[in-house]
Amino acid sequence: MIEIKKLTKQADNKLILRGIDLSIEKGETVAILGPNGAGKSTLLKVLATLIKPSSGLVKINGLDLKKNHLEIKKLFGYLPHSSLLYDHYSPLENLVFFGKLYGVTNAEERAIELVKEVGLSFFLNEPVKNFSRGMIQRIAIARSIVHEPELLLLDEPHTGLDQGAISILNNVILSMKAKGTTTLMVTHDFKQAAEICDRIIIIKNGKLVDDFKLEDRALNLVSEKYQLQVEGVS
Repeated sequence: MIEIKKLTKQADNKLILRGIDLSIEKGETVAILGPNGAGKSTLLKVLATLIKPSSGLVKINGLDLKKNHLEIKKLFGYLPHSSLLYDHYSPLENLVFFGKLYGVTNAEERAIELVKEVGLSFFLNEPVKNFSRGMIQRIAIARSIVHEPELLLLDEPHTGLDQGAISILNNVILSMKAKGTTTLMVTHDFKQAAEICDRIIIIKNGKLVDDFKLEDRALNLVSEKYQLQVEGVS
């Protein structure tokens, strides 16, 4: 699904990504861990075609990122730190708008279904500007999957969510996985990474320093590996 070879990204004479090599299979759910400034969000932005790599090769579904970025845009859903929602629109209006952008034929039906899935049917026609941070994040999650993407790119998606909303988000990710969606999730939340991911990669100083499979929600393994690679504690 994703092939990355010798990926670098330089900005303002600073090398943010330093030769990343990574291969991700279709249907994998992968957490990207690392300290602040490690390059995690930069990697996600490169894959989301928002910034251009300085060098290296990136292929998504066999398509070259440099040559086929328009085709690649259709394949993924992206949830950055900002919601990308129009705050004067309701959840229904937002999701219908984004659904039509992606060519979803039954956009209104799909929008209503997703608002129900994230537990906000009662607020279907209320302006988003009146919502709490957690409610906005729920609708932003719905926005990112309105077109049933093959690839889901999530940048710290659990931030600002209460426990109920965290459960909803995790269920959405797992239900997308059941449909064959590939998910990359930047997170600082080891517990959520262990709950829903089957693979963990750790980035430090722009380099991939660990990459391991996760079984049986092994939170202790995630913490131990992170401490070893990032904090130097064994």
